[in-house]
Amino acid sequence: MKKLIVASTSTVHGSGYLEYILPTLTNFFKEASTILFIPYARASGKTYDEYTDIARKAFATINKEVKGIHEFDNPKEAVQQAEAIFTGGGNTFELVNQLYKNDILPDLTTAVENGTPYLGTSAGSNICGVTMMNTNDMPIVYPPSFKTLGFISFNINAHYLDPNPDSTHMGETRETRIKEYHIFNETPVLGLREGSWLEVNGATITLRGSYTARLFKQGKEPVELDTNTEVNQYF
Repeated sequence: MKKLIVASTSTVHGSGYLEYILPTLTNFFKEASTILFIPYARASGKTYDEYTDIARKAFATINKEVKGIHEFDNPKEAVQQAEAIFTGGGNTFELVNQLYKNDILPDLTTAVENGTPYLGTSAGSNICGVTMMNTNDMPIVYPPSFKTLGFISFNINAHYLDPNPDSTHMGETRETRIKEYHIFNETPVLGLREGSWLEVNGATITLRGSYTARLFKQGKEPVELDTNTEVNQYF
């Protein structure tokens, strides 16, 4: 049975890395002593070692060991043998590029479908959807495909922001960009605000955290989903 935490962000304002969600992760990862970390998204251009060290320090506070996938000679075997998996945020294009380059998308799919607990934040959550096409990131590399893991039947727009009525910024809002996406694509999109996450248990997907989420479907008005709502009923 699939067990996932699909979080909008790793860090909320005024809090440390993963700090806001650690109580949830303590229970989520209770059966695992070691977590395999995938740092391919390279948040802020960090090296894999630097990024893994940040995750390692956070999980040490709940007595979990972290090993970076780059520390293994065979990344496919690392995924296959993992007790639990965490994919961090950063640039989704580079993350997906490396997942294809190392040929581990099939292994991630098999592991999670077989019950290996998976945590994604930001880019690591974007890849849980049907495609990565609703990322906010710059296309700094060109992955072989935008198709991702498809653990959920919709796409994620992480770090979703509502329009600020007092702003003088004239660029597109997130809602505008998603509407542009839906001119050409049918896949629904969930705007996931920072501080909220999806809890996936098998076929049940529940919105958790402090905020509502905004659901976009092609040709329909957006819908606000309350926290603790079973999101799967809308699909």
